[in-house]
Amino acid sequence: MKTVIAPPLLALTLLLAGCAGEPRREGPLDPRMVERLNAVSLDPAQAGRILNAYRAGLGLGPVRPDPRLMAMAQRQADAMVAKNALSHDAGGSFGGRVEAAGLDSARVAENLGGGYFSVEEAFEGWRKSPGHDANLRMKEATRYGIALSKDPRTSYRAWWVLVVAAEPEPRVTLGYGDRMPQPR
Repeated sequence: MKTVIAPPLLALTLLLAGCAGEPRREGPLDPRMVERLNAVSLDPAQAGRILNAYRAGLGLGPVRPDPRLMAMAQRQADAMVAKNALSHDAGGSFGGRVEAAGLDSARVAENLGGGYFSVEEAFEGWRKSPGHDANLRMKEATRYGIALSKDPRTSYRAWWVLVVAAEPEPRVTLGYGDRMPQPR
């Protein structure tokens, strides 16, 4: 008898398998690696200096640390560690996380990184990737948040998130009966 898996069931199975991430490392850990990982730290001001020096060299304006973006980045870094998955959706969809933070989604970008043992390495990796580099060079960006989360039993051990965003744009809330202005 031939077993046939219905396409929706197969899709769900594959989706769930992707959400699980990789298995965590088991058994004893290399003490030198653990010591090296313990030395990895993040100074958000240093990250800002690195980012602003890069942007200034390209004729772009500076960015400043933003507490909401820092919190958003930290939640995402922690979610990636928890799921052991380098994914923009580890902490929920990017669009959903942007909306929950009250940001303008058209003017927000996120870089992820794994396995970098310093903020300098993370930025070097992002600069070498065209998509990540475009986020570093976002012309409208004025704010940033950066985070690091670590776990020696995960695949990347050190997980990085950088969020850059433009200034928030005012939102217009219309009530019942309100009318949008008509174009002339």
